Parts: sequence; structure tokens; C-alpha cells
Amino acid sequence: MDIQQPPIRVAVSGAAGRIAYSLAFRIAGGGMFGPHQPVSLRLLDIPEAAQPLRALELELRDCAQLLLNEVKSTTDPMEAFEGADWVLLLGGKPFSPEHRDRLELLRLNAPIMIQHGRAINQVAPTARVLVVTSPSNANCMVARSTAPGVPESHWFALSQVTRMRAMGVIAERMGVPVSEVRRLTVWGNNSESALIDLRSALIGERPALEAINDSEWVAQTLGPMIAGRNDEIYRLRGALPAGSIAQAILGTVRSIVTPTPYGRWFCAGVVSDGSYDVPRGLVFSFPLSTADGREWKIEPNNYLDEVARERIAANVAEIQHETTAVSDLLGSI
Repeated sequence: MDIQQPPIRVAVSGAAGRIAYSLAFRIAGGGMFGPHQPVSLRLLDIPEAAQPLRALELELRDCAQLLLNEVKSTTDPMEAFEGADWVLLLGGKPFSPEHRDRLELLRLNAPIMIQHGRAINQVAPTARVLVVTSPSNANCMVARSTAPGVPESHWFALSQVTRMRAMGVIAERMGVPVSEVRRLTVWGNNSESALIDLRSALIGERPALEAINDSEWVAQTLGPMIAGRNDEIYRLRGALPAGSIAQAILGTVRSIVTPTPYGRWFCAGVVSDGSYDVPRGLVFSFPLSTADGREWKIEPNNYLDEVARERIAANVAEIQHETTAVSDLLGSI
């Protein structure tokens, strides 16, 4: 195995949590950047979580992964983020039966995003940042507002969980491998309001809506089924999803750093450039592609009917409402 190239430095906040536990070993084993790319991991959490954080570091060392160049745990954001190429922000309160209100959760997590944004701005201004902490679009805007030195194209919010779930459900319904479901788009906020859009999607070589041939199921069943998945998993195992969110993080970063295959795209929340009438500066999930794994673009000319435009406008309003709720905490964007 040729592992002579320099390691990619990845910092993970909230690293003592369940999602990070599902994620860290897969990053160390090549699941994020491929089987020939070394990585260095910096694991961050609050002082109260120092013991499980240290335990994760020890387990990663015990795995003796050939691609893991270095691993270090810390409770200091400046130390964790220094020189990072990628920062994965998982730290904060998650959605749960006790914390279901998005605005309440945002008020709890925004101060963490402010602290982390400032640290990234000081010690890792060239890093690319994926915000997972809920609600991820608004939290991405909060963190970005305190990090003016980080290019706007380097900020991402997770929306791949919704997209993966929708692709999996559709593939199961149609009896096809999930690889046959292409160009499904998730527009907007990482919330129950997100628009799962099949208008440009394909199943094999057929238009998805034609192949499914059940407009009522698409309009009335698919969205609520995906929106209720967290609660369904919580009822079944008494804990919120972790493995699927870790997979969504891996898939998002891989999609950003890997040239997009012809005829496909991926989705993530990015800073809007005004495309599809989404206000500039809003972090919003779009269909994206990259030709070189460095620069991405919003896929243009997607057909949107009046219903889709109304749903997109509703997502814009929701994100604006959330960011207004913490406007007193925001820096200048």
C-alpha cells in the first residue's frame, strides 16, 4: 500500500458521542478519502466528556490502521482545529424527545458554533467545514458568521441523511439496487420541511416519477415516511440514529472531494449564490457536482413546477426564521 502522500488532517467535534464513534474508525480505515490516503485525526469534546474521548483515542490506536498517521484527543478547540483540512462539527445537543423544538435547540447550540467558528477562523482558515449539529443549516450560518476568513465555498451543512433515506426507500419499493436511483434532489433545510424532489430523478434509465407510477405515494407518503425515520428508530432501539448519520457524513465529504460521475449529482447545504431564487448568503441544500474534487457548482436548469417553488420558498422562510431567532448572536456574514 502506497501511503507516502501527506495525511489529510480531520478534526471532529462532539467526538465522544455515538455518531463520532460510528464515524472515526471508518475515517481511519479509508472510508472518507480512499484506501491510499493517510489521515490525521483530532478529536474534540467538552471537558466533562474527556474520559470517553480518551477511550476513543485509545481504541483507534489499538486498531493499528495503516492509514491513521496520528490521533489526538483534546478539549481545546484551538488545538483540535489547528491546521485542519476538514472540520466536522458534530458537537452540541441533538434532536431528542426532550429537545424537539428547533429554535430551542438552536439557542442551545449556537454558542458552541460561535466558539468553534472563531477557532476555525484563527487556526484553520483554509479548512472545509461540514456542520452536522442540529439544526445544521442555521448552525452553519452561525459558525460562518464568526469566521470571515474562511471562504464561503468551504462551508457545508448536512442534508445527505434525507437523501440516502429517500433513495433507500425508493430502491426497496422498486426492487432495484440503490445505485439505480440517480439525481434525486433534496432542496432546502435539513428538517421535516425539506423538499424531496423526483422531478429530475432517474431509476435506471427511466424517469423516476414514470417508473414509480404512483403520484399519491410520492406526494403523500414518501416525505412523511422519511421525516418520521428518526422517531421510528428511537422507538425501536431507545436511541437516535448514529450509523446512518455517520454514513451520510462520509458520503458528503467523499462526494465533495471526488469528481462527480457523468449524469449524477449530490446534495449538501451550501452558501447560496442566488440560484433558484434562494437569497444569497443563505445556507440551503442544492443539487451539486464537482469536476475536480476541489471546486463545486450548483447544478443549473432543474425543472421546478409551482408546487416545488412553493416548497422551496417555504424552506427559505424556515431558515430565515431560525437565523432571526439567534440574530443577536450572529456576526457579520
